[in-house]
Amino acid sequence: MRRSHHALGANAFIEDKDTGELRRPHHVDLKTGMYNGKQILTPKED
Repeated sequence: MRRSHHALGANAFIEDKDTGELRRPHHVDLKTGMYNGKQILTPKED
């Protein structure tokens, strides 16, 4: 009973408004470099 809080929950994903791909909430999208509607990073090139 002491370790009942050690259970792992499922990761939360949301659908990106612009690309339609799944991403973690409150994380920078590494493909586009966008966060909260602002360009934070330069996009990765494949």
